[in-house]
Amino acid sequence: MELNNQISVTPKAPERRSFILALFAITGATVGALLAIPLIRFITYPLRKSATDESWSDVGPIGDFASLTAPVAKTITLERRDAWQTTSSQTAVYVLPSKDGQLRILSPICPHLGCSVRWDESQTKFICPCHAGSFTADGDRISGPPPRSMDTLEAKVEDGTLKVRYQYFRQLVTTKEEMA
Repeated sequence: MELNNQISVTPKAPERRSFILALFAITGATVGALLAIPLIRFITYPLRKSATDESWSDVGPIGDFASLTAPVAKTITLERRDAWQTTSSQTAVYVLPSKDGQLRILSPICPHLGCSVRWDESQTKFICPCHAGSFTADGDRISGPPPRSMDTLEAKVEDGTLKVRYQYFRQLVTTKEEMA
């Protein structure tokens, strides 16, 4: 008696169950990848943010400031983008008469306690109404409790328009320190 132990192995056709499992796996991986994209963008944002992403505000046409003889207050609009929300606010800056061919812009915030400094035409000086601090027409400290002169702001001329990069500075310190 001879046993013939020949086993024939024939490939099985894929079952319906394995096809559905593969379909779920591919769909789950695709959805997971799509949901990970915003998370990765959020985590890497500081690395991707360019250094030139500073906001410059328009002060006005450069021709308007050619014949200045005294500081003039100009209102600018500040745009702040915080995640998906953009807010706008208005503030004033002082444009000073040209010195050495360059226009200078001063912040109207007193370096003492943050009050708004005003230009007094009759006395030809800036005066802080809170504690009677006074500054020259160039923003240099004359008297009073402010620990330093008025703060200058970065300015540039672009396409015939004077622009300013508005910043906030630390108060009650003798050196000009930008606040984050």
